[in-house]
Amino acid sequence: MKTSNNSKITLYCLPFAGGNTLSYRDFQANVAETILIKPLELPGHGKRTREPLLTSLEAMADDVFQQVISDLNGQLYAIYGHSMGATLGYLLTKRILNAGKPAPLHLFFSGREAPAVIDNKLPKHQFPKQDFFNHINELGGLSPGILEHAELMDFFEPIVRADFKALETYIYQPASPFDIPMTILHGLADKEVAYHDLLPWQQESYQPIAIQTFSGGHFFIFDQLSQLGQIFSRTLIKN
Repeated sequence: MKTSNNSKITLYCLPFAGGNTLSYRDFQANVAETILIKPLELPGHGKRTREPLLTSLEAMADDVFQQVISDLNGQLYAIYGHSMGATLGYLLTKRILNAGKPAPLHLFFSGREAPAVIDNKLPKHQFPKQDFFNHINELGGLSPGILEHAELMDFFEPIVRADFKALETYIYQPASPFDIPMTILHGLADKEVAYHDLLPWQQESYQPIAIQTFSGGHFFIFDQLSQLGQIFSRTLIKN
């Protein structure tokens, strides 16, 4: 679908485990002026800290669907999700199409194998506290020094555990492929996601998917933000 340079395109951003709207605060400065970055907040996160946490991806998808449904009539938009947010973006897209709403222009997913891939790794949400945080730290998902602050660890632990539980207990339900172009972004040093586990994303779209690789690990997106912004802008804005 072609868009003009004068059209505003909303890019809804779905969070990774433990993330919130602030996680994407630097994205706006790296995309074209005609793209509006709109991160979505989950219950128990960020500005919604006082709300009960969810431990089901399906429930999370219901929540973000309610956040966007009223904006989807006549609005040009796309969806991006990283890690947990990739699967969440996939589930959000299913809800949008099932509701008969206009489809997104494009789907961008990073840091996550295809939904159909069975994850046989040990469930991290059941790890003891120190092992749990060590794993997150190895992924590059902790701000420097957080492991030395017991109060911060106590605050973030239930949030991140709830997200990990939601992701690790999710059961894939096969459905008809989307007729939507899809770009999969991958960090070559990501120890959590193998390249061959990205290929089954193709079964979720009738259109050929694109896979783009970058240097960096699981959170390569923050090191390659300028490149990501160029990909978002170039893909969404057609002359």
